Amino acid sequence: QVQLVESGGGLVQAGGSLRLSCAASGRAISARAMGWFRQAPGKEREFVAAISWNVISTYYADSVKGRFTVSRDNAKNTLYLQMNGLRPEDTAVYYCAAQRTPYTAGSTKPDDFDSWGQGTQVTVSS
Repeated sequence: QVQLVESGGGLVQAGGSLRLSCAASGRAISARAMGWFRQAPGKEREFVAAISWNVISTYYADSVKGRFTVSRDNAKNTLYLQMNGLRPEDTAVYYCAAQRTPYTAGSTKPDDFDSWGQGTQVTVSS
């Protein structure tokens, strides 16, 4: 199984930017679609963005479309999430995840992912 470690979270003012990274170890992630999810206090975990194993397809939640960009560097075994125009409602713990089935286009469903990082806190102040 692959181990995932997120970094790059922090406190930022509304309108600011952050870049999250997710470093994989144990097994390569190049054959797996990857995703970002987030969970705010008292709320369920929700889909944020996903990218196919071959980088051809990306998917975004409507709430982040046009502000967030997901990317990956398979040579570095790393996933990224560039977050611009941050809003207080983006405050949450952000998790990266690797999809269970290799060579797929990507998914928005948490149940399709079997490897998860420990999460990184993003706090956006108004």
